[in-house]
Amino acid sequence: MRDMRTAVAGKVGLLFSFVVGLAALAAALPTQAQKVNLFPANAQEMWTRVAIPPAHPVSDVAQWHIDAAERTIQCDGNGGHEWLRFNQELGNFTFHVKWRFVPQPGTPKYNSGVFFRNSKDGTIWHQAQTSLAGGYIFGDTPVDGKITRVNLQKQMTENRVKPAGQWNVYDIHCVGDTCTLAVNGKVVNTLQLSVDKGYVGLESEGYPIEFKDMKLTQLP
Repeated sequence: MRDMRTAVAGKVGLLFSFVVGLAALAAALPTQAQKVNLFPANAQEMWTRVAIPPAHPVSDVAQWHIDAAERTIQCDGNGGHEWLRFNQELGNFTFHVKWRFVPQPGTPKYNSGVFFRNSKDGTIWHQAQTSLAGGYIFGDTPVDGKITRVNLQKQMTENRVKPAGQWNVYDIHCVGDTCTLAVNGKVVNTLQLSVDKGYVGLESEGYPIEFKDMKLTQLP
């Protein structure tokens, strides 16, 4: 009888632990869509410059300009290759961004990007490429336990990016293992990931670029 009581007590304990674990998980997840304030009072502290590749130091040049009042971010593109990380890890979300390159003389190969589900140091990264050649997803992501380069440029349904000086709209939507990129109102890429959370951010890669009307929403 004592052995039976011990077994029952053990099962009750396991059930209690399971229920507590589920409750903690539920508490950590949003129960409904929640808007994230990208420009709080401490906006300068919520965005962090991260080197690309991670082992390289960031430049002393302050190439990012955050205007919390106007809710815009500008990049001069003169401080080396890096990304500006928003310091809140996300699971499911939508990220709405407007961006445009500042026109430059000659025929520059404009380049930048919008990151999503990155690791904190950027070793794992996924990017919605911003270039005149089109908007598409590529990155370094775990595949069967190994970080692997993926590039969906050839799977891009069409090039919907507008010329330098004109505003483009990106909508990145990630739920579970599926992320989509919509360019100017139409989905152009879909990617299946083994990464279910991470950070969003903006890239500097040598060209002046402006971002505005950014809206980040956590999803259940």
